[in-house]
Amino acid sequence: MVENPLAHLSEEELWASYKKAKDPAIRDAFIKQYAPLVKYVAGKVAASMPNSVEFDDLVGFGVFGLLDAIEKFDPEKHVKFKTYAVTRIRGAIFDELRSIDWVPRSVRQKTKEIEEAIVGLESTLGRPATDGEIAGSLGMSEEELLKTMLKISGTSVLSLNDVWYSGDDSDKISIGESIESPSSFNPDSSVEREEIKRVIVQSISELPEKEKKVLVLYYYEDLTLKEIGQVLEVTESRVSQLHTKAIIRLRAKLTNMRRGIF
Repeated sequence: MVENPLAHLSEEELWASYKKAKDPAIRDAFIKQYAPLVKYVAGKVAASMPNSVEFDDLVGFGVFGLLDAIEKFDPEKHVKFKTYAVTRIRGAIFDELRSIDWVPRSVRQKTKEIEEAIVGLESTLGRPATDGEIAGSLGMSEEELLKTMLKISGTSVLSLNDVWYSGDDSDKISIGESIESPSSFNPDSSVEREEIKRVIVQSISELPEKEKKVLVLYYYEDLTLKEIGQVLEVTESRVSQLHTKAIIRLRAKLTNMRRGIF
């Protein structure tokens, strides 16, 4: 049996070596080591997707995210690769789901209407809008708003992996990075990039308590929607509503920022 020449190296040494020489053998070792992580992330995503979305397809999409993570990971930033890779894998899955455009147009339109309502209200109020205020702005009852949120959450790809660009396409930030690794950022030369990060972190802190808890438990503590429901003592569908509302609020905050309201 031939001894694996890489077996004696620590992971830190493997990363240092790979960054220097891009040895395919080391890349393959990383792919094999972290393949279970792809299935784990795909399983979490699948749990909140309609039955028409195949788990194996999500795994396939996630593999591209793992490859991207391996190529772009910078060990000198002192972030664990697993933390970095989870964001990339989940992002790749959602990117592919968006590209096949399976979300109904009516749902996408309703999502945009709610987001615009929140943008207008919160820029005027200077605080998070209540469900009642959002519903009133849309000319519907609070109960109708919650039913709409549930419909959106069941069919739409809304996630913290929504990307916001700073400068060019190679310089992008996902909202989720602020929760995935809240202390991992290093100073960056891009002032706008740092401002986006600041607004994201501030916006998360300003969310209604239950919405904030859902985001932290789902993206940072890696709990499923069902498990979060048990923690908060609410139904899984209610957790799904809260998740959707939180994401729409965060997107509205960033839209306001882009318009120069912050």
